[in-house]
Amino acid sequence: MNNAPHHCLSLLTNCITLKTLKQIHASLVKTGHHSDPFFAGKLILHCAVTVSDSLHYARRLLHHFQNPDVFMYNTLIRGFLESGIPENSIFTFIDMRRKSTVPPDSFSFAFVLKAAANYGSLRAGLQLHCQALIHGLDTHLFVGTTLISLYGECGSVYFAKKVFDQMREPNVVAWNAVITSCFRCGDIKGARKMFDMMPFKNSTSSNVMLAGYAKSGEMELARNVFWEMKVKDDVSWSTMIVGFAHNGWFDEAFGYFRQLLMVGLRPNEVSLTGVLSGCSQAGAVEFGKILHGFIEKSGVNWITTVNNALVDMYARCGNVGMARLVFRSMPYKSVVSWTSMIEGLAMHGHAEEAILVFHEMEGCGIRPDWITFVSLLYACSHAGLIEQGSSLFSRMKDVYDIEPKVEHYGCMVDLYGRAGFLQKAYDFLCQMPITPNAIIWRTLLGACSIHGNVELAEQVKARLFELEPDDSSDNILLSNIYAVAGKWKEVATVRRSMADQKIKKVPGWSMIEVDRTMYRFVAGEKSNEATAEAYKKLKEIMLRLRVEGGYVPEVASVLHDIDEEEKEDLVSKHSEKLAVAFGISRLCKGKIIRIVKNLRICRDCHTVMKLISKVYELKLVVRDRSRFHSFEDGSCSCKDYW
Repeated sequence: MNNAPHHCLSLLTNCITLKTLKQIHASLVKTGHHSDPFFAGKLILHCAVTVSDSLHYARRLLHHFQNPDVFMYNTLIRGFLESGIPENSIFTFIDMRRKSTVPPDSFSFAFVLKAAANYGSLRAGLQLHCQALIHGLDTHLFVGTTLISLYGECGSVYFAKKVFDQMREPNVVAWNAVITSCFRCGDIKGARKMFDMMPFKNSTSSNVMLAGYAKSGEMELARNVFWEMKVKDDVSWSTMIVGFAHNGWFDEAFGYFRQLLMVGLRPNEVSLTGVLSGCSQAGAVEFGKILHGFIEKSGVNWITTVNNALVDMYARCGNVGMARLVFRSMPYKSVVSWTSMIEGLAMHGHAEEAILVFHEMEGCGIRPDWITFVSLLYACSHAGLIEQGSSLFSRMKDVYDIEPKVEHYGCMVDLYGRAGFLQKAYDFLCQMPITPNAIIWRTLLGACSIHGNVELAEQVKARLFELEPDDSSDNILLSNIYAVAGKWKEVATVRRSMADQKIKKVPGWSMIEVDRTMYRFVAGEKSNEATAEAYKKLKEIMLRLRVEGGYVPEVASVLHDIDEEEKEDLVSKHSEKLAVAFGISRLCKGKIIRIVKNLRICRDCHTVMKLISKVYELKLVVRDRSRFHSFEDGSCSCKDYW
């Protein structure tokens, strides 16, 4: 009988459900060992940290124990910290101070300060700092380092540096923490200064600099640090690859991945997902296929995050068929996997299939999250499925108890607005329980542009001016609406206002992959050999479209009161036309031409792509700012609803 409690502890090792844990607890109660601090502490630890969805039971165990010790409180604080509800860690710490005579230790402060950092509460952090001072633990190396991280997370580099300066003998971890805090607060020069002052550095210190520069968009500075490093580990390479991909330096991301292989290092999960992300953003499907082959040969195709990145890459590169194939062959599918597949189908206009995949997901017992519903509502809005979208919006809250976020409301406004129900979209927006942001108002302005509603557009633009007066896209949209309506005086007023405020239009660009090299085209630029080649081919294409396809330029939205010939010249030089012309010039017959564009495709370009697909018997895939357009035999997958 004396061995019973120890047997219960051995059972805890393999316990993964709350039901089993309660049975073990019952056994300890029968033997009277549930009141032993050692056994009770082990039970609370397992309940709070190991078994999912059992924090409430851990809290009950703690409250029913007569004199809980600091370990028990620390365990519950840690459990809440790791659960995604860090504010409960702070409440548990407060409860400990009020009800317990046991003083907090360094672990108490380390856990609760990290919780305050995750919660982003500077006020709670300052109060906890005072408590650490009272208990003489503010100079403790572990606590001090966590305080530095806390202030960095909360945007106070001044306090972070002050805590660091008061540390007697900061170790390399503390130095790294203060450098990270500088980066988080946007103090890039301060981070470099601290890095140069370090009496000793390790590889983590250099990796902190790489990550900080990459997140700040300072890739040249990151590159300098990287090549100064004597030892470059897999974290260093991964940070550079992810940094380049995140900042749009796609060729550099691919180049560094190749170099990683050349130096004999094995790509890890982060570097693989990072380079696949670069392929996704750039539309580099050929390089993505090579990576897919490498993943299969390397035997890492069991890693869920890598498979998720593959699904996303194929979907965003316009090959939804391969995205389906990877998805169906995955040994394990997380909620991210299902959501990635739904999002991929949505981008390609396969809304009905996206909804079917969602129902399959439910049937497999996978609980959707708020991002899943964003993807579903997006699918419905881009396919005009108003009833299904409204039903899913209600289902999200009624069935899954997911409180709608601003993204969901934005999708609903887009759903109604895109379908032409502008007043309904406006009423929905005005009745939102949360304050609509500029993105939602801009969504409605875009719908006004599609349907030519000048009056509502002016109202919406006035709201946008209050929120983001310097945004060029709003002025461009309003100018577009005025131009279509022939209100050139109003167009001139908007453009003059933009000039006075020094607001510049975001230049449109398009990219195409040829022989695993990315080519970027910007309208009006003639700076290189590829662009000159594209212009020459485009002239030939446009002439053939007029003769064989009956092409007539759609110039209604050109934002200038100029003659028709000049308008035709302007629309003929849009970046996606240049990219397609270059693709026709360079790619062999039978190849699918894939284009990535940073702005919404215009109506004239959309018409041209349909005609090219018919006249040249080609398949074109264009990814614009919001969706995919697959052109084949004179028609588009969007059914002219985009």
